[in-house]
Amino acid sequence: MFSRAATCAALLWALLAPAVASSQSLGSLLTGAKPASNTPTPSDPLKRETPRSSIHYLLEACHGNRFSAAAQYLDLQSVAASQRPTQGAELARALCVLLNRNPRFEVNDLSNAPEGDTEDGLAPGFDSLATFDVNGEAVTLQLERVNQQGIQVWLVSASSVARIRELSSRITPNSAIESRLPELLVKVMFIGTPLWVWIAMALLALLLALLSEWLSAIFLAAAKVLAKRYAKSFDAAHRFHMFSGPLRLILSVLVFRAAMEFLAPSALLREYLLKLMALLFVFGSAALVTRILDVVSDHVISRMNPRERALSYSVVPLGLRIVKICIFILAALITLSEWGYNTNAILAGLGVGGLALALAAQKTIENLFGGFSLISDRAVLVGDVCQFGGQTGTVEDIGLRSTRIRTPDRTLVTVPNSQFSTMTLENFSKREKMWFHPSLQLRPETSPAQVREMMEAVTKLLEEHPMVDASGVPLRFTKITPQSLQLDIFAYVLTLDYNQFLIVQSELLLKIMDIAAEREIGFAVPFAESITIPWDVAMATREHPPVALPGGTGDGSGVSAGRNNS
Repeated sequence: MFSRAATCAALLWALLAPAVASSQSLGSLLTGAKPASNTPTPSDPLKRETPRSSIHYLLEACHGNRFSAAAQYLDLQSVAASQRPTQGAELARALCVLLNRNPRFEVNDLSNAPEGDTEDGLAPGFDSLATFDVNGEAVTLQLERVNQQGIQVWLVSASSVARIRELSSRITPNSAIESRLPELLVKVMFIGTPLWVWIAMALLALLLALLSEWLSAIFLAAAKVLAKRYAKSFDAAHRFHMFSGPLRLILSVLVFRAAMEFLAPSALLREYLLKLMALLFVFGSAALVTRILDVVSDHVISRMNPRERALSYSVVPLGLRIVKICIFILAALITLSEWGYNTNAILAGLGVGGLALALAAQKTIENLFGGFSLISDRAVLVGDVCQFGGQTGTVEDIGLRSTRIRTPDRTLVTVPNSQFSTMTLENFSKREKMWFHPSLQLRPETSPAQVREMMEAVTKLLEEHPMVDASGVPLRFTKITPQSLQLDIFAYVLTLDYNQFLIVQSELLLKIMDIAAEREIGFAVPFAESITIPWDVAMATREHPPVALPGGTGDGSGVSAGRNNS
């Protein structure tokens, strides 16, 4: 299931990416914007092009104990040139500690644009880094965009660097909790985060795994009450358990996110955790939306009349799959955007690659449109029994790539939509009545008077039976051979239920035998053909083998019923 969804998602991505890329090119032409130059622009080896990337790599250098490298992310103009190698490293380390101790600082809040945040009210080329509360006074550190060797980079501004020592001396090194913990839990750190915070987060995750089901049950109970109160016609409240899984994930992420304000992991670890939580929250929300779509679609289908419902069983699942794929593609784009990637650039960059993928996936595209043509033409729908390519079966699913058909032997045949849509399909489920067409082989010595009596009696039987349509000429004397006199019945049984047809057919054949016995008319023996019980298009029944009626020799002699495949 996942591989099929992934294939369809890749296909839709391949179809959308060239369009997005083309629309961006067209937009450039319409707005008069000049295309990007092919001349490569110089890049900063320290990744300081944006405020977010500059601070991210500053923190990575600090947590790797590379404080001299971290100092290159600071504007040290206010420090004497001879003291920069030593003081720069100390200042970088102190800044890292300050950012780690500030629970309100998040790397993801920084701008990821080369020009920075242009709507923060600061002068151009300046961005806010973090705000610290020192004895009721708000102290803000800033980033500044400067030119280094022809490259525009973001550094902690010189004025902010000058305040790092002051802030370090005025902020309490340990929190109230840490002052009561053993020194081992405070001093041992991973990614700049004390051991006690790691233990607390692990216990919190375990506790949420145990209590999330209880939390989701409370939420669903409230939702059921509201659904019954404000949507009385909505009868799918019993399916609210489908929402349990996504809700558990979403609630757990929200509670863990709130707890992070008190646990205060290091700035770099907060960035990693927030990216992970963004992934879980976005895809959990996408899963919840798809579950809601399932419940709503079932509710809509249940309120349709039977004629519309047959079509909806084919159209709605196919449409839902496409919508779900689009939802998860959107979730992936939102997640990438939250992680700091430029999704517009990604889509534009995949334009050529997406076009190549679309060309390579021609068969998949053919199958996709084959499924659409099957549903739009209504040749067969889910639940219909049809004959295709010499096989017969019940259509169980019309998917994006293939159609699955259950055979009378209970095997599952999967046919690509591109092939299935071009086959000659005989839909048994569309018939309004079932053909009753046996051949009566009378002995050649039967007299004309007996044949007339036989025909009159059988015709009367067919015309008087309430389940038989005997319009036209229901009984015909069609052939005289040295072996037999042949009478053909041409009538319909007024039912769509195959089991009911079998009952009526048996009743009619037995009464025909009674009519022959009363008139001392025998059936011809031997006889090459035998009774073939009509194959049911209705489900789950195996194909019936040929059966010889009493009155013959048991090897196929006597009355013959033709294959009912009309």
